[in-house]
Amino acid sequence: PRTTLLFLSPKDLYTAPDSCKGRCEEPYSEEDECHCNAACERYHNCCEDYYRHCRPEGFSTSWDAITDEDLLHISEQLYKADHNKARPTDIAINPQYQASPDETGDREDRSPQPLYKYVNEELFSKPTYASFIKLLDNYQRVTGREEDVTAEELWEQDNFLREVMKTELMKKLFAFLHKKNRYGSEREFVADLKEMWFGLYSRSEGERDSSGFEHVFSGRACAGGMGGAGQRRAGGLTPGSPLCLGEVKKGKVSGFHNWIRFYLLEKQGIVNYFSHNFNGPWNTYPDVLGLQFSWDGFYKEVGAAFIGCSPEFEFGLYTLCFIARPGRACHLSLGGYSLSIQTYAWTKSTYGNGKKYIATAYVISP
Repeated sequence: PRTTLLFLSPKDLYTAPDSCKGRCEEPYSEEDECHCNAACERYHNCCEDYYRHCRPEGFSTSWDAITDEDLLHISEQLYKADHNKARPTDIAINPQYQASPDETGDREDRSPQPLYKYVNEELFSKPTYASFIKLLDNYQRVTGREEDVTAEELWEQDNFLREVMKTELMKKLFAFLHKKNRYGSEREFVADLKEMWFGLYSRSEGERDSSGFEHVFSGRACAGGMGGAGQRRAGGLTPGSPLCLGEVKKGKVSGFHNWIRFYLLEKQGIVNYFSHNFNGPWNTYPDVLGLQFSWDGFYKEVGAAFIGCSPEFEFGLYTLCFIARPGRACHLSLGGYSLSIQTYAWTKSTYGNGKKYIATAYVISP
């Protein structure tokens, strides 16, 4: 019988695994979906199980490691440096009904009044607030539609980054990351912030329709609305469960974590608060509230938001966790109370030297 030889190129034969099992310290290759050498920590492109297979002792063997203790310390520093946060007299909320774990998917409005009774809108004239709010209308809500970024919108992105970098909070964050050898200069840090947060990638059908900033802070909607049955979730704040508010996808809201965005939409009658399933232990701002709501007919079953923090606080905390613990729970301390944040990298496209965009970031249980 005749034998047919089929010749394949190495690229045809090779599919990069998404695990570090058996790949520790493997040389960098742009073909790899994720990486398993020490440089991946700096470029935020490690496989999710890198720390389990390649660094079981965590970061502690390296002088520029970011240890769990480092995260507790720097998060307390950032908490204390949030000088632009709301004062207790600036915000009054009305949480009303507390939903049980079995009720979060019911889509029933058990709170007849709005969540926000009062917000001192003078807060919004502060430079970081004003530049943040300018960004919120720059995005289409539905996934699958290409974003058309104008010169004005690019300027607004740069302006927001300029304003937050003037704050003590973001200067402390940069100093920490610089000491840990993640960035060589503030200019490098700001350039990377712009890419990881504002760089566009595709969540649907190849269109560059989303970014980390849009998903986390602005939000979107998906076809389906309030019609279908709610998918129940077991328990409010359980490890790994998102406390998030944004994008609409498959009939539900995804992303949308920001209290300012929520307040502005509720004021317009576009967001309808239903109930809450978690109220954090803080007796001042920032606080954390887990909540249920509808956004223009689309439902958010388990959402969460920092309440009363400055834009730079939320932006800085999520950035810290994305750099230090991408794909893993990031354990922090705020005012002596434990809080954890989960971030995920967008794995289907990269920028620079294989760096990853932010896919999402949200609060989870301590």
